Amino acid sequence: MKRSFLKYNNKKVHLTEWGEEHKPTIICLHGLGSTSLSFLEIAERLKNDFRLIAFDAPGHGKSDRFDSAEEYEMPRLVEWLHGLLQQLNVSDFYFLTHSWGSFLSLHYLAKYSNQVIDTILIDGGYQTKRVWSSSLEEEMDHYEKDFDEYVFGSWDAFYQAEKENYLTWSPLKEIAVKDLGVERDGKVCWHAKGETARHIIRGMHLHETEDIYHLLPKGITLLVATLPERLSEIRLQTSNVFKQNTHGHVKVLPNTTHLLHWDRPEVVVEEIQAKWLTKVGG
Repeated sequence: MKRSFLKYNNKKVHLTEWGEEHKPTIICLHGLGSTSLSFLEIAERLKNDFRLIAFDAPGHGKSDRFDSAEEYEMPRLVEWLHGLLQQLNVSDFYFLTHSWGSFLSLHYLAKYSNQVIDTILIDGGYQTKRVWSSSLEEEMDHYEKDFDEYVFGSWDAFYQAEKENYLTWSPLKEIAVKDLGVERDGKVCWHAKGETARHIIRGMHLHETEDIYHLLPKGITLLVATLPERLSEIRLQTSNVFKQNTHGHVKVLPNTTHLLHWDRPEVVVEEIQAKWLTKVGG
């Protein structure tokens, strides 16, 4: 695993890479509030067959924040991502994306589908705000408060709180979780600030993925979580709309939460190997 920085538009961007440069490339985009190490367990299992590149999103991890809310809108983020990939000389790649990262990947595909060989979405991109959210202001307020009030007196307390969020735990998860905390004024806080979350939620409301389904390439795979059960009906409803309008493949994974790549990384790895190693080999 290699961690480094790029400079793009006078902003520092932190990235994590696995595997060798000559291998087929997978670009990984994490969800709101996470970091590039969200894909650590998956990447460690795939690094012999692929080159994986994951970015800390703006205002996340060790990447600089943008200066304005407008820069977090999807069209601007698409150009930010495209510029980074050009700087890295990456094209003809696979997309593996989670949650908000899946929203961004779909907007990228709507404009630059010729750059992408295939895409797997991890429980993301299909949760249209028209159905999933009560209102823009309420959701922005919720996430801002959630991020800014996630503060602990010690790393031990931070780890304990994090462990309660996941179905399984491992040494690699502990490394990924440490990436989610930062020390400020003698406290362990969430790495991303509430203002960043607020801007990202705003951007998702302004640019719905459902409006671009008709522009997307066919055959995208969507992995859908099943827990908590109270979300089953809305997940079924919106994933069916995704399938019908994109001609994609929807796979529902039992006993998985929204962080299904943390719950069952082996299932995601098997999906990638079945789809993409075949393409690489043949």
